[in-house]
Amino acid sequence: MKKFARKRLLTTLDWYIIKKFLGTYFFSIALIITIAVVFDFNEHIDKLNAASTYEIIFQYYLNFIPYFANLFSPLFVFIAVIFFTSKLAENSEIIAMFSNGMSFRRMMVPYMLSAAAIAGLTLVLGSEIIPKGNVTRLEFEDRYNLHHSNRNNADGNFNIQIVVEEGVIAYIERYDDYSKTGYRFSLDKFDGKQLLSHMTARSIEYDTLSQEPYHWTVKNYMIRDLSGAYETLNEGLQMDTVIHFQPSDFLIVNGQQETMSSPELREYILQQKARGMGNIQDFEIEYHKRYAMSFASFILTIIGAALSSRKRKGGMGLHLGIGLGLSFGYILFQSVSSMFAVAGTMSAFWAEWLPNVVFVAIAIFLYIKAPK
Repeated sequence: MKKFARKRLLTTLDWYIIKKFLGTYFFSIALIITIAVVFDFNEHIDKLNAASTYEIIFQYYLNFIPYFANLFSPLFVFIAVIFFTSKLAENSEIIAMFSNGMSFRRMMVPYMLSAAAIAGLTLVLGSEIIPKGNVTRLEFEDRYNLHHSNRNNADGNFNIQIVVEEGVIAYIERYDDYSKTGYRFSLDKFDGKQLLSHMTARSIEYDTLSQEPYHWTVKNYMIRDLSGAYETLNEGLQMDTVIHFQPSDFLIVNGQQETMSSPELREYILQQKARGMGNIQDFEIEYHKRYAMSFASFILTIIGAALSSRKRKGGMGLHLGIGLGLSFGYILFQSVSSMFAVAGTMSAFWAEWLPNVVFVAIAIFLYIKAPK
């Protein structure tokens, strides 16, 4: 009876590279974040004295660490790949792999599997876990005035125009969130292009105590009904009514997008677009950034491996220098393109994915030039 040898998908060498990659990645994160926590604690020690040990550890730093680790994950990926691959090259381990018939393409398999694990981890963290933690972290920063937090500055807005529902458009000249009151309010109802009714009111107040989420009180109102053969006029000093929008639909707090999961972000963006709101660039940027930065793990892994797999006279220092330059170039490129999205000169999708497109071209070039 013949025994068929089962070919393993991953060899001992593959697992060796994966362990080196992920081990270096998590070690570099732990090292940098430890330094960041020490500096942050020293900077805010006078304000943190007012907080309890439980609050500092579990409400602030337990959410601070994953937020900043995920934010700079592409940089850590690049450093990890450059560091341990340069070491493999210096020890002639890569030459030994090629001498035994392994191609550069085959050597990249464990690299890409490690990059996939990191990309999946950063996507789950950034989409679901970190936003929930950010709610607690940002509340802590507000409570103890850390980082000069200014999240509660959404105290009002001007010239608000919002599509309440199909054929219904509301307008508020000025809204004061402290009193939950809007001034010079109008509500128009259309059937196609035909105006059916026009309401104006000197003020409109949101009822925060009502069980209904869309309960408003209009004051000094006048309603012109144009739906019949004749125009009818209805006036009054005060009227309670239900209008399907609320202050959170047009008041945006700084950092609000960081507290929403990716499904919530997507739903919010679609809802605001349907209502004709134009101040959602930060939300679109945050949504696309989460996916673009996760995908960047693959690109930066290829670039890092291609750069550092060749043994050079400059050694690891040269590789690290080039790698750090490229990684900071990527982060700078992403920041600059995000500014174009905020200014409205570029869509949020392209602002976040354009750095990836450019660095894909760099990755392909370096992959072709890599030792075979």
